[in-house]
Amino acid sequence: MFGLADATVATVVAVLVTASFPCFLYGAWIMIDTENVTWGVLTYHLKFIVTGLALTTVPLVVWMLPRLFGQLGGASALHAFLGLQAYAMLAFGFTGILRIFRAKREHNLYHDYDEDVLLSEIGSERMAHWRSRLRIGVFGYVVFWLLAYLVGIARYVARYLIG
Repeated sequence: MFGLADATVATVVAVLVTASFPCFLYGAWIMIDTENVTWGVLTYHLKFIVTGLALTTVPLVVWMLPRLFGQLGGASALHAFLGLQAYAMLAFGFTGILRIFRAKREHNLYHDYDEDVLLSEIGSERMAHWRSRLRIGVFGYVVFWLLAYLVGIARYVARYLIG
C-alpha cells in the first residue's frame, strides 16, 4: 500500500487502533461521570467516540478489508469474525441511541435540562427497551472490540515481530 512495506503499514495500523481505545474510555467516562447530559456534554462525548471509531474504522476499510480474502483462515478469520461482531453490536446499540436522542431532542432536554423529567417518561413506553439496547450494544461492542484487538495484536506479533 502506497509503496510502504507491509510491516510498516501493519505497525501504523496497530498504533492507530491502539490509540482508539483511550478515546473510547474517555468518551465513556464523560457520560458515566456526568449527571446532567446537556448538548455540550453530548457533543464533547461524541468527539472522543467518533475519533475512536475513525481510528479503528479507517484502517479497517483501507487496509484490513482489502487483504481479508487473501489470508482468510485461522487467526485471520477469528479476527474478522470478532471485528464483525463488534460492529454488529454497535449497530444494535445505535438503534437505541437514535430513539433516546430523538426523545430528548423533542423535549429540548439537551438545551434546557430538567432533572424532574425522567428519561423513562419521555419518548414512548419502550424507552427502557431502547436504553437497554444502547447498553447491550455498547457493552457488546467493547467486549468484541477488545477480543478482536487482542487477536489482531497477537497476529501482528506472530507475523511481524517473531515471524
